[in-house]
Amino acid sequence: MSTANPIRVVIVDDHGMVRRGLAAYLKNVSGLELIGEAQDGQEAVDMCARLHPDVILMDLVMPGLSGADAIHLIRKQCPQAQIIALTSFQEKDLVQAALRAGAISYLLKNVSGDELAKAIQAAHAGRPTLAPEAVQALVQPARPSSGAIQDLSERERQVLLLMSKGLSNPEIAEQLGISRSTIKVYVSNILSKLRASNRAEAVAIATLHGLLT
Repeated sequence: MSTANPIRVVIVDDHGMVRRGLAAYLKNVSGLELIGEAQDGQEAVDMCARLHPDVILMDLVMPGLSGADAIHLIRKQCPQAQIIALTSFQEKDLVQAALRAGAISYLLKNVSGDELAKAIQAAHAGRPTLAPEAVQALVQPARPSSGAIQDLSERERQVLLLMSKGLSNPEIAEQLGISRSTIKVYVSNILSKLRASNRAEAVAIATLHGLLT
């Protein structure tokens, strides 16, 4: 990636040592530019309104405004910003809350530096990255049957693959040469068959079952 147009990143975490560690790493990654650090959810919302970052690394468990609530507010006022939930927790409720609020990715803080940099680049391009533990938390309680997975049509599998690449419904419709309303029906069918509550969860389930290879 050219350093002429670096990905502008904001770090949100209530632990100063975590922020400093992430900041020290990101400042040495070509193609990334650290533009701000926030220590709680409300400060993150205010900062993003001023700075309009490309990608935000968001802790979830913080005093005051929670990470999930901050994600929701930021996505409303800065829809172009992509948010990566970066946390020590992998409970299903936290994973679901973050993704439903609008996070594109969910990573644990034990992620390697290279993996984090790749996740930031992927998020900027509209592609989700989910920690294996987050995938397990999402799909274990409501794992779809093998019959439901096999019931996906060839076209639904094509749509699912494009969803995993971060394409929107209009972009998928254009690529496959079919109407947006038809794509909306396909996406609804995919979520229903995979018992997924959102697109990120559907991609997680598909990844777990090898549907995207």
